[in-house]
Amino acid sequence: MANAEKKTILSGIQSSGALTLGSYIGAIRNWVELAEDYSCYYCIVDMHAITVRQDPETLRRNTLTQLAQYIAAGLDPEKCALFIQSHVPAHAELAWALGCYTMFGELGRMIQFKEKSAKNADNVNAGLFTYPVLMAADILLYQADLVPIGEDQKQHLELTRDVAQRFNGVYGETFKLPEPYIPKIGARIMDLQAPENKMSKSSSSSGGCVCLMDKPEEILRAFKRAVTDSGAQVRFNPESKPGVSNLMEIYAVCSGKTLPDVEREFSGRGYGDFKKAVGEAVVETLRPMREEAERLLEDRAYLEKMCADGARRAALTADKTLRLVYEKLGFVAKPALPSEADANTIAKPGEAAI
Repeated sequence: MANAEKKTILSGIQSSGALTLGSYIGAIRNWVELAEDYSCYYCIVDMHAITVRQDPETLRRNTLTQLAQYIAAGLDPEKCALFIQSHVPAHAELAWALGCYTMFGELGRMIQFKEKSAKNADNVNAGLFTYPVLMAADILLYQADLVPIGEDQKQHLELTRDVAQRFNGVYGETFKLPEPYIPKIGARIMDLQAPENKMSKSSSSSGGCVCLMDKPEEILRAFKRAVTDSGAQVRFNPESKPGVSNLMEIYAVCSGKTLPDVEREFSGRGYGDFKKAVGEAVVETLRPMREEAERLLEDRAYLEKMCADGARRAALTADKTLRLVYEKLGFVAKPALPSEADANTIAKPGEAAI
């Protein structure tokens, strides 16, 4: 596909904790493939992470670890922009502008706000409420054509489209209306102990979540204890066999087989054999990523350079969109602001210039 014809993709994951197997199968694995045919912007959304309280050192460590895992999973910084959300100020700036075109009632209907408010009853802050506006800014800044999401994120993307249409209706064509990209297999990997819930680093279940940096023995133990059902047949049926179906999707992705292939492979065999095979397939899938991420984390200078390079590439597009929005809103054109290198030559108010 010629570069001029490439469509744009934007996606990101919070740096509030360790990346999970669900993050890899449902998102990062697909990002790697999409980077071959699309202009891709993949961010680490640290600004979203602070809607709940974070330990500063832990957040910094998680953010750099996540960048290392992105690269270790196969994301090439030369083929896509890998960046940290807070390194591109346009995200916060556009979020304010879009917040003035987002209705209070729309935000109040967000399912994720209701769920997170219930979990964090002592910290129901404004950021938690306006989280979808920042997400809309993330997407619209890059004029994204497609946004890889899970089924649980469709409501946020619908709001993004509504806000973009509202702004376009007032000021003329400004934003593209993004479409969802939902993979056919593995779009939503579920908790191993509570298969009715999405696998999450904030899961309350013990042993239900597998993380990309887990050791092989931890992974095997988690799958050995995974919930199945009272039957003995390896058959894909998410309604009646959610635990088994979840394991089948994981195995299909990690082994490169289809779901019918998996059913045939384990026909007449018990759940014990099946869970052992799934665990071993996951171990071998994650092993090279874990080892490469550990190597990259030893080279902090390289990771910081990747952060800076990615932020510059992202800002080229983001700032162009922000300037267009500010012009349409009637803001006076932004002057070129000084860099940190110029700081000592600029007078503070009441002081003489050097």
